[in-house]
Amino acid sequence: MKEPPTDNPVQASGVMRIEAPDADVIEPSSDVTPSISHATTDIAEVFDFVSFVSKSMPLTALLDGLPARAAKLLRAEVVSLYLLEGHGEGLVLRGNVGFGKHAQGTIRLRVGEGLTGLAVKQLLPVSAVRAAGHQAFRRFEQLDEDRFPVFLAVPILGPDRGPLGALVAQRPSGAFTEQEIVLAAALTAPIAHAVRHAALLDVLRDKPARRSGGGTRKVTLPGRPVTAGRALGAVAALRRPAKDRRISPRLDEEKHLLGAFDAVEKAVGALQRRALALHLVGETSFLASYALMASDSRLRERACELVRQGHAAPEALSTLAREVTRAATGIVGDPFLAERSRDIEDLVDAVLMLASPDARGQVPAKAVLLTEQVTVFDLIVTAKTQPSGIALTQRINPRTEVLLRLLDVPAIAEIDGGYKWASPGDVALLDADHGFLIVNPSRAEVAALRAWRKKTLGSEVEAEPEVEPDSDR
Repeated sequence: MKEPPTDNPVQASGVMRIEAPDADVIEPSSDVTPSISHATTDIAEVFDFVSFVSKSMPLTALLDGLPARAAKLLRAEVVSLYLLEGHGEGLVLRGNVGFGKHAQGTIRLRVGEGLTGLAVKQLLPVSAVRAAGHQAFRRFEQLDEDRFPVFLAVPILGPDRGPLGALVAQRPSGAFTEQEIVLAAALTAPIAHAVRHAALLDVLRDKPARRSGGGTRKVTLPGRPVTAGRALGAVAALRRPAKDRRISPRLDEEKHLLGAFDAVEKAVGALQRRALALHLVGETSFLASYALMASDSRLRERACELVRQGHAAPEALSTLAREVTRAATGIVGDPFLAERSRDIEDLVDAVLMLASPDARGQVPAKAVLLTEQVTVFDLIVTAKTQPSGIALTQRINPRTEVLLRLLDVPAIAEIDGGYKWASPGDVALLDADHGFLIVNPSRAEVAALRAWRKKTLGSEVEAEPEVEPDSDR
């Protein structure tokens, strides 16, 4: 009796193929018995990649795990994931394997700039055996890309065929084959889905209006990493103490004032010792000026004299700062004295904060500090509170960068709209490895941070703030 035609599964090279039978009658035979063998290494890596990008995960977890998996598939020593930010005008390297953490968040290209920008502009893959020889090549000295001249950039497209970023692979030798280029292009589809699922592009490019004050809506703000690491804490704004406070002098006002000068002198000395330990003496020569001023008996005596005349510490120190600044700026064209006047104001603010604490300038412990710049004042005043991270809204200068290294906490800069989207008291996750400030992170993002810290630091997140999940997370 004839049996209906059936498909014949045959296992070959780790792939299960479906072949049609040659005859209508199929006799029982071991030749047609389906057999399942272990998948080849290539297929196993494909399944691992697909399984990974299919998971619902925070953006940081995606950026941590995706490049290494793509590198295995493309047989590349370096794989970089660029994301399109800034209203679709700039490409930022946010995920990488092969170059190190210093590349993430700091390497930036315009659309059309470099071979990567060219691929995104043309919406076509770009490959080269010797990338540096191409006229469109954009060199970044800190990457030492000459070690990996073989180059491939593939645009990552969204559902409307608009670019979301680029996947870049590099290796020392062996041109990327047509099959590898096709594979890289195929990988961008699940990457695009994973990135959009992480809601990064929607947040960066289509921010909805937010009500003033704190809130529970999650917002991801991009920035430029300065000091690597990740931190979690309540947002606190760094502010200077008010100098016009109307406070009556205390009986022991002079004693408090001299004690504050001593505390500042001690704190500056500690910063100098840390700079010595980190081999930053040359970059922190300005600390010698602070140490000299903090120990200057004339400044102390003048401040005490004003107190004896009936002034409270805030008023006395405010008057002292004006006098020194006026004397310095009176000599036109002397940049050293102009800088010294700014330093004395910084020092006086620190003395004032320690002599007469002002709630305006105080910050909670383990906070993520939000400010425009960081000065010596901030290091002196916040040292006891031990902030967990620093988020700066402006581009940093060399002095600010070295101060952040002395503070030794995760830090990012150039956060556009930081004061608009983050309010004091909001929970914030600061990712200075990739360059993001996540305001009101989800429970999954907090859990990912905990897992990262346990893996890299061997510890749990300390003083973890309570995070309430939103329905849209």
